Amino acid sequence: MFAANAYVIRPASETEGVALRELRGPLLIGEVEGRPAAAMSVADGRVVTNPFTPKASLVAHLRLRAGALRAFERMPSVGARMRAGVA
Repeated sequence: MFAANAYVIRPASETEGVALRELRGPLLIGEVEGRPAAAMSVADGRVVTNPFTPKASLVAHLRLRAGALRAFERMPSVGARMRAGVA
């Protein structure tokens, strides 16, 4: 099990996006110890992983981050999202 700060989640660069052409839309890359371990399409939720790296927790965090990005796209205001969640 990895702590939430055991890996880095970042947007994919253009060169990484070309290498991961089976994924569409904006991509997130999850790194473990500085090496890419998983990639996820924010648009459709498809995931590609490194089979030699433990990744269940990392994929869960990628899904959370992708959900947050989609929520931000729908409603950029944090206050408005909080009010909508309480209502």
